Amino acid sequence: MLARGISRILFASFAFTTTALADNRPSMSGIASVYGYRGEKTASGEMARPRGLTAAHRSLPFGTKVRVTHKRTGKSVVVRINDRGPFIKGRVIDLTPRAASAIGFSGLAPVDLKVEN
Repeated sequence: MLARGISRILFASFAFTTTALADNRPSMSGIASVYGYRGEKTASGEMARPRGLTAAHRSLPFGTKVRVTHKRTGKSVVVRINDRGPFIKGRVIDLTPRAASAIGFSGLAPVDLKVEN
């Protein structure tokens, strides 16, 4: 009887934690860089398109939509993850030239990332 009560409490705690995690979308901050590989395949198998609104991230699943906000300009753009990278310490995302231009930079910029639904 005691074991059944404990398992119900554990199940209820697990259900609450899972819901709370689902409602809290991950976010992070760091430095964004610009990349544009013409004619090469990305890690997802797509052809790289510098004019696309796509990006490279080290761990987010392919297809994840991410809102990238430039900390200085306040401008944001939603990109889709289709590649892996950046592999330079301190950088959190590589944006296509079009995505970087949309938020007002062309080299490196401090950004906030927020996973979209």
